[in-house]
Amino acid sequence: MTRTVMLLRALVIGVPACAAGGCVNVSAPDKPIVINLNINITQEVVYRLDGEAKTLIQDNPGIF
Repeated sequence: MTRTVMLLRALVIGVPACAAGGCVNVSAPDKPIVINLNINITQEVVYRLDGEAKTLIQDNPGIF
């Protein structure tokens, strides 16, 4: 493809696209934006105790 054909093709496609684009208006809403987030966070703690430590705690309940 020659450079002239590529330029002509760009003009044929580009000029109508720019003309059809029009004007864009952006305005702030009248009412504030409200975002409701219903979040439920739960945490589960799982622990494993060494057998020796478990018997130590059971034998000496007053140390904790």
